[in-house]
Amino acid sequence: MRPGATARDEILDAAAELFTGQGFANTSTRAIADAVGMRQSSLYHHFGTKDDILGELLKGTVAGGLDFARTVCAAPRPVGAAGAAAALHSVALYDGSLLCNARWNLGILYHLPEARAERFEPFMADRRELRKLYRDLGQRVVELVPAPGGAGSAPLGELTFRMVESLINLRADGLADDHSASQTADAAVVLAGLSAELDEVRALSRDLIAEHGR
Repeated sequence: MRPGATARDEILDAAAELFTGQGFANTSTRAIADAVGMRQSSLYHHFGTKDDILGELLKGTVAGGLDFARTVCAAPRPVGAAGAAAALHSVALYDGSLLCNARWNLGILYHLPEARAERFEPFMADRRELRKLYRDLGQRVVELVPAPGGAGSAPLGELTFRMVESLINLRADGLADDHSASQTADAAVVLAGLSAELDEVRALSRDLIAEHGR
């Protein structure tokens, strides 16, 4: 038995395990059907092709973080640099926690050549939007910090986005733990030059996640 309320969910879970374990190219729809315990023909009632399954899984890796980032960007936030940093921190923490705690490390599928194909444009569009929201949140912090932080010339939001995605590789190497997402979010605050406000930012970030997280 696999987790999931429907056969479709079970197919996605089996595919996620196989894609991340033995590779996308090496996994057939027959293998996925066998892992679920159904006929291959039954699988095609839910997904027309293996690419359709991959597309669904890829979109799922960004859906939760994107929804949360959209909400945080649109919501009122505490004033000042600490409030702006808390918004960025909360998105990094929430998004990073999803990547670290998902049942399967699906982020490694980003590196597949197939993931760049036009058929997966919905996933790529969502990822671009999430990246832009990180950049917007980072820019709000930079505009309010009285002195430049240590981020150098690279945009703070872009650096944060890249650090969060690096958790995928840490997890693949067995190096991610329960603190990895929070450490990454904290690092963004330090890069902004707000180390002294870190405790305040963490508290405000927790409030944002409690209010807007699912």
